[in-house]
Amino acid sequence: MELQKVAGLLIFAGAAFGLSYHFSQRFLDWLRFQSLGNRDYIVERLTLMFVETPAERILLYMFLLSFGLGTIVFFVFLPNLVPAILFGVIATIIGWKLPRPIVDFLFKRRVQKFVLQMVDGLGLMANGLKSGLSLVQALNLVVQEMPNPMKQEFALVLNENKLGVSLEDAFNNLSRRVPAEDVEMFVTSINILKETGGNLAETFETIVLTLRERIKIEAKISAMVQQGFLQGMIVMAVPPLLGVVISQSDPEFMEPLLTTPVGWAILLVILGLEVLGFFVIMRIIKIEV
Repeated sequence: MELQKVAGLLIFAGAAFGLSYHFSQRFLDWLRFQSLGNRDYIVERLTLMFVETPAERILLYMFLLSFGLGTIVFFVFLPNLVPAILFGVIATIIGWKLPRPIVDFLFKRRVQKFVLQMVDGLGLMANGLKSGLSLVQALNLVVQEMPNPMKQEFALVLNENKLGVSLEDAFNNLSRRVPAEDVEMFVTSINILKETGGNLAETFETIVLTLRERIKIEAKISAMVQQGFLQGMIVMAVPPLLGVVISQSDPEFMEPLLTTPVGWAILLVILGLEVLGFFVIMRIIKIEV
């Protein structure tokens, strides 16, 4: 009987080793993508926002955030080792995934700010063109008068043009750096009018009117979306806040939830439902314009 147990363990160990060896390269490739891929994505987004940060420092911050958050959660659940390890791993994964959506949010907010500044910037360019300035001089006027990010982007367009890049290519680079329909409309109109001829000042004034109407509509939609988002977050905050209140008022009643396997399973289910509820709420309140 003992010999059969030893043989069974050896077979199991051999099979586990064989599977791990077979899939080791795939696992290493996945791990490399999750680390270096996310790092490169974050570095690229920060560069587009004119934030120069070394890639090694970004990777260090990602490790500190993920393992730091996991360590804090681990010590919170001690001396219960099983939930400490389980929720510590979950917090580490969340901390590792968190920087990318944060950077995406900051980049999206910067694009929205640029689009809002286009109303004043294009109006300034239209007035400059009417007074006899060339397109390059009108761009320089915007760089002098407008704040960031429009100042940064248009200054880069002018610098590229000074280095020998044509204005058409420089504006195309702008549309790639600032992915927005309004920016693409502005760049397309400039490139077409420079080839076919036309009144740039009137075109800019038309774009400004279009932008103002779109901004009004988007502001109304944004207000409704923010209201729905706030309501959803309040509903999601009720279970954890209720748990904290009950823990303070009646610790013995909440103790099985933190010290028994059934309680840990319930906490996992609650966490999963909270995450699912967050994605459902974000899907409901998302409105395409």
